Amino acid sequence: MSDIRFISFSSGSAGNCYLLLHGGEGLLIDAGISLRRLRTCLGEHHLTTDCIRAVLITHNHWDHIRSLASYCAKLGRPVYSTAILREAMLRGFTTAPSFAACSRVLPEEGMEIGSFSVRAFEVPHDAAQTVGYSIDAGGFNYVHITDAGSISGDVVGICRRADALVLESNYDDDMLDSGPYTEELKERIRSSHGHLSNADCAEALSKIDHPGLGHIFLCHLSENNNTPVLAFKASSAVVGKDRLHCLPRTSESEMFTLR
Repeated sequence: MSDIRFISFSSGSAGNCYLLLHGGEGLLIDAGISLRRLRTCLGEHHLTTDCIRAVLITHNHWDHIRSLASYCAKLGRPVYSTAILREAMLRGFTTAPSFAACSRVLPEEGMEIGSFSVRAFEVPHDAAQTVGYSIDAGGFNYVHITDAGSISGDVVGICRRADALVLESNYDDDMLDSGPYTEELKERIRSSHGHLSNADCAEALSKIDHPGLGHIFLCHLSENNNTPVLAFKASSAVVGKDRLHCLPRTSESEMFTLR
């Protein structure tokens, strides 16, 4: 049985990029760090970009696609997104020239990509469209949600199948309330199409948690409105400490063996 491994290269407003590995094959989720940095990080784990079978895009905000044009031009790997996201990115001048050749539409029913079975599901966020991913590999299920204003009952159901879960824990309510952001921006963050607070994340986990959920990763922590200590405290009160990890905002995490 092949190992399932996971690493976050960056998880925050400065850039988002993650890698799920099954044996020698990898899926890259989002393209928010430079290709040079990606190659350096992979090299630290004795890997190269040759392991990447495809790139999955969660949504078209800049911190998730800032280096996508470079990935397309220099790696040439297929880039999967929904039809709505693909059209939005084709209209974006930063990605259109090289993205068109690499872009692929992920069918609503999902598809096989190498040894992975991948399905997207919609979550509320203020992009053209935002999706999470449910990925099966060798009987192991991984669910990835980086940006979402709320978690519906349907999404809870998807997450309750997960053996490993990446879930946003973006802000602390008190820090946001007392912070320097404008009221308009605060309302955007708090809205049902904004971001999940630490309390929102913990509430979602209270509904999601099940005996088979072995790893929980808190992602996309705000630099100005959160701390790893606060995010960890909120969610560990619900799911305990042993399975819980806060992913670094701007640096790579350790390489986790999920199975």
